[in-house]
Amino acid sequence: MVIGLDSAPPKLVFEDYLVSLPHIRRLVEGGLYGEIESTIPPITIPAWTSFVTSKSPGVLGFFGFRNRKDYSYDEIFIANSRSIKEDTLWDILSREGKKVGIIGVPQTYPPKPVNGFMITSFLTPDTESEYTYPPELKGEIEGLVGRYVLDVEDFRTEDKENLLHQIYDMTEKRFKVAGHFLKETEWDFFMMVEMGPDRIQHGFWKFTDPAHKKYSPGSKYENSIRDYYVFLDEKIGELLALAGDDSVVILVSDHGAKKMDGCININDWLVSEGYLVLRSKPQGLMRLEEAEVDWERTTAWGWGGYYGRIFLNVKGREKEGLVEPDNYEATQDEIAGRIRAIRDEAGRQIKSRVFKPQEVYHGRYVHRAPDLIVYFGDLHWRSTGEIGHASIHSFETEIGPDDAVHDEKGIFVLYDPRKNKKGRVDGLHLLDGAPTILSLMGIPILEDMEGKVIE
Repeated sequence: MVIGLDSAPPKLVFEDYLVSLPHIRRLVEGGLYGEIESTIPPITIPAWTSFVTSKSPGVLGFFGFRNRKDYSYDEIFIANSRSIKEDTLWDILSREGKKVGIIGVPQTYPPKPVNGFMITSFLTPDTESEYTYPPELKGEIEGLVGRYVLDVEDFRTEDKENLLHQIYDMTEKRFKVAGHFLKETEWDFFMMVEMGPDRIQHGFWKFTDPAHKKYSPGSKYENSIRDYYVFLDEKIGELLALAGDDSVVILVSDHGAKKMDGCININDWLVSEGYLVLRSKPQGLMRLEEAEVDWERTTAWGWGGYYGRIFLNVKGREKEGLVEPDNYEATQDEIAGRIRAIRDEAGRQIKSRVFKPQEVYHGRYVHRAPDLIVYFGDLHWRSTGEIGHASIHSFETEIGPDDAVHDEKGIFVLYDPRKNKKGRVDGLHLLDGAPTILSLMGIPILEDMEGKVIE
């Protein structure tokens, strides 16, 4: 049984809250545990798919929810289950005749046939969509919990009371459904992912972390994240009881989380540095697609998100390309060097990191990657894509209030009652997930899997 806690950070789970989490503590103290390295970038997609395929983003061909469809300036595709061309754990196990149950794993919509059942994730458009396999499970779920909650309606909101209610309601229903199917169906491999940790951290981090720029002591939400993890631990305890004492249990997150210090307005910065040229100055904030870009004179443009994506305007690749192919890497180096020099609003160094796709990826889809992958302020600062800000710094995202960003390290716990292996382990990577699970189940590991078996 794999229980995924999206965005759960090692510090909160293994240190700050562990004393209050008896069921998680039992798994940690009775098994192997440690920090697990996420993908580059540490984003829900591609991270969860890397865990269940043991394939990295350059092989998978997606680098976030949104991806460039081609070398045009505005065509994109959203990475859903149809984007996955590699075998997932449930593909392999279904072929081997194993019964599988999948609930809420990102990038499973639209659902695909499995030897068992599947309930798709928060990326499903709505509950009017076909979100189960087989389709008739939808009625069974709604008879059990009423309207099933795929995701909270909007976690970037100032209505914190409503957000808190939605998160608890979503988690309650997901675990009730999970418990029902654990009890009522035959399964060899069961995996669920709960989005609640991610949503509550983005919505409430500033109330709980004294180091946050927006922290104000004494808020009614000061213990909101801890209290949610206590609630989550109770739900995990219920699943453990249903799974039985002989089940191997893995607890894992796709990445961690930490406080957000602010936003770097990447396209405004590119304009200020002369890399992005506009025909007219924006009148207020606007999406880049709405701005009058002079593509013939533009070297680069960017996308917003928890990491920054910069694309070069390459001659012979983009329609109005400017960068000579022979000058591609020199341009990468030049822009990367200037990004590393970006400081915060008070002139302090923020220690940004920049990756070149040709150095961090391999596989047939490296060419789909952004030309530069940017961790502003070592991920403490996010990137905004809109243009027309008064400064390169801002402290609200373009899509609403957000208190937290993603971190590179998630959690991993492996509890195997058949073996007396305990203690902290280092050097873990999300790519190790699929081969470890196949090894535990006595199934041959695919030769092209990139991860290792966690011993």
